[in-house]
Amino acid sequence: MSSLSLRFFQHPKSVILLILGFASGLPLALTSGTLQAWMTVENVDLKTIGFFSLVGQAYVFKFLWSPMMDRYVPPFLGRRRGWLLITQLLLLVAIAGMGFLEPSTDLRWMAALAVVIAFCSASQDIVFDAWKTDVLPAEERGAGAAISVLGYRLAMLASGGLALWLADNYLGWQGMYWLMAALLIPCIIATLMAPEPAVDAPVPRTLEQAVMAPLRDFFGRNNAWLILMLIVLYKLGDAFAMSLTTTFLIRGVGFDAGEVGMVNKTLGLFATIIGALYGGILMQRLSLFRALLLFGILQGVSNAGYWLLAISAKSIYTMAGAVFFENLCGGMGTAAFVALLMTLCNLSFSATQFALLSALAAVGRVYVGPVAGWFVEAHGWPLFYLFSVFAAMPGLVLLIVCRQTLEYTQRTGSFLPRRHFARGYKAAVSLLAVAALLVAGWLVLLIANALNITATSLDTVLLEAGAILAGLAFVTGCILDAVALRRENSSELNN
Repeated sequence: MSSLSLRFFQHPKSVILLILGFASGLPLALTSGTLQAWMTVENVDLKTIGFFSLVGQAYVFKFLWSPMMDRYVPPFLGRRRGWLLITQLLLLVAIAGMGFLEPSTDLRWMAALAVVIAFCSASQDIVFDAWKTDVLPAEERGAGAAISVLGYRLAMLASGGLALWLADNYLGWQGMYWLMAALLIPCIIATLMAPEPAVDAPVPRTLEQAVMAPLRDFFGRNNAWLILMLIVLYKLGDAFAMSLTTTFLIRGVGFDAGEVGMVNKTLGLFATIIGALYGGILMQRLSLFRALLLFGILQGVSNAGYWLLAISAKSIYTMAGAVFFENLCGGMGTAAFVALLMTLCNLSFSATQFALLSALAAVGRVYVGPVAGWFVEAHGWPLFYLFSVFAAMPGLVLLIVCRQTLEYTQRTGSFLPRRHFARGYKAAVSLLAVAALLVAGWLVLLIANALNITATSLDTVLLEAGAILAGLAFVTGCILDAVALRRENSSELNN
């Protein structure tokens, strides 16, 4: 690989990206797996532990408050670094505060702090994603995405497995949380040293503009609905393969938990990091479209390793090879996919648009689990993993369909405007807006039921109605995009 391709990795900006990526990943386990382990050791009942998992909803619905971070500028450090510093200081205080509590006596305070940590962590993610979108030019986004993924993964390792080991052997649970809080100090220093993006695009002047303008901007683009479907489907095959990997390796193949932990977690994490870095290097030479296509094909093909493991004799080496190759290709795909999300953001409101797009990207990963479980029960492991290979194909087809739009955006930094079917597109957007309101109502009722404020089954009806309307909106929008794209191509041929 030429020195030109590696030059960005030697730039001081890459160190800041690595540290800020670490800051982004550090709080996640401290309100999920690590906190669950602490409560389990302290014999907290399962119902309460399950309730604590609701704090993770902040990461799913972070787009709801992301417009505020586009609209309002703190009085210090600028629009991006100012919000980064605020969220990091709040995280430091809240994580350190967890170290003064005990699950056996302070559950209410722990729940309150867990909500604060999750909210501030999701808010930090919003600003960090916007910062790297604003500060990285198009040719550096692949490498920048790779470095931030590396930092994020290292942080998850530190606040997950390493934190549990330190708590069990040396520091205790409270001391471990104090250490995790202290690890944010270098991240705060990196924020102070980071450059504030010099963005020429106009900043939203009102909160209403910060909420509505990003939506009008995105849905006014050519192929907007097809691109949204691309975001949902691009990593669908990867999501299928990863959804039940641990269960497959233990129950389906017969490895014990120690072997799976050693190979799937340790080797898998190493392979993901290598894949993300190598993907970032390759993207210095490839266009965004070519990188997405190549890495997407590799993502799909890599799932065949698990299919081979399902039909062959049990072998630790076969498992290691399948896990390494799948995570390597998944890391490469993640680097290209994050670069895609950055490319699709308008710099005037990159916080809002990145939060919306990343939330949409999580749909496949979050909701594929029930479908995957049903599929395995009905058809078995070999067919499941063979299907996961083909599940990657719709995303690749959509990528090819959207090639012209993506290459135009990467080349010019602007977006192709839409010129057809204004009324049809307006109806599709209206359907999606109603669906979003229904899902928001479902979330409110879900929280109210969990807190015993209400006791109703209406939340299920709202969720199902919202899902149906959202599906109709997407189908309508995609059909309009396909017809408009065909009309555009016909016009070009006639000219």
